[in-house]
Amino acid sequence: MLSLDGVVRTSSVVLAELWRGAVTETDFRALGVLEKNRGILTPTEKNWTESGKILAKVRADRGFPPDKLRDLHFDVLIALTAHAYGATLITSNRVDFELIRNHREFDLEIW
Repeated sequence: MLSLDGVVRTSSVVLAELWRGAVTETDFRALGVLEKNRGILTPTEKNWTESGKILAKVRADRGFPPDKLRDLHFDVLIALTAHAYGATLITSNRVDFELIRNHREFDLEIW
């Protein structure tokens, strides 16, 4: 069984992604509970602007096409939001988040 120390928060970006993929009544109930959590972290205007700048650098460095940059955009926002709050970002998406960390440092834990 997994045990977490400290406070666990959810990104509003992650919540939106989860809602987009919800299909069952169980999904809807679980997301409704998660949505009531007062610890939801939301990107700021500065985070949005910086995300575009980071994606421009990623495009220049890697030559990614627009669809890959679009796929990365929410992940960049999640990373910038975690950094702004001093939070550790926990994910199983090692490749994309380590790529983002090449352009902006943030605490990352891979599960």
